[in-house]
Amino acid sequence: MRGSEDFGGHLRVPSLIERFIPQAKEIAVLVARGLDRDCRCYPPVEMCFRPGENVLDMLLAPADLAPEIAASSQALARRTVESLGGVGVFGIEMFLTTEGELLVNEVAPRTHNSGHHTIEANATDQFEQHLRAIVGLPLGATDQLCPAAMVNLLGAPGHRGRPLIKGLAAALAIPGVCVHIYGKAATTPFRKMGHVTVLDPDIAKARRKAEQVRELIEITGEDHP
Repeated sequence: MRGSEDFGGHLRVPSLIERFIPQAKEIAVLVARGLDRDCRCYPPVEMCFRPGENVLDMLLAPADLAPEIAASSQALARRTVESLGGVGVFGIEMFLTTEGELLVNEVAPRTHNSGHHTIEANATDQFEQHLRAIVGLPLGATDQLCPAAMVNLLGAPGHRGRPLIKGLAAALAIPGVCVHIYGKAATTPFRKMGHVTVLDPDIAKARRKAEQVRELIEITGEDHP
């Protein structure tokens, strides 16, 4: 809900109503904390969501932020995880408000969609980092080696059943494209079926390639009439 005029559409159960926050960007910072309390942050990323489905559509790494905002987002993410006493990898989602304030929106205590690009783009990917953290090994470097754009591969609207993937060869012909298919047995509309990370020294070019991939790959279902 964005205002009092929307109150009539609230759920008819006990609810928590939050004030709508105008935002300039939605960002996320991946944080790893080890058994020895060593805590390391990855560079912040920008998240762009699909209107209506509230599903992450594209991720840009690193986020286009002023250096002081980027540093503040990492410091806030670190404080959040340390206050929880957590061990492992955490995805800390934040709003950057139109006034330049950072607000924690969500804490995901797990490897996270906002960190999938680290498989190709960072010195230590989030999955290896999580294992290092929970078994007591030293945490790996979080440096980003190359700018990246990531898009989720979602099940096509109106399609269900065994997944049928179209456009894969054309997408893989684009330099820097890395495709990950999750191997799920069935697709449904907007279900996450995989993701694609695009690497390019120029983040703007990585974004354009990712947008091209999004148009090329379609995941339909064999049960579609």
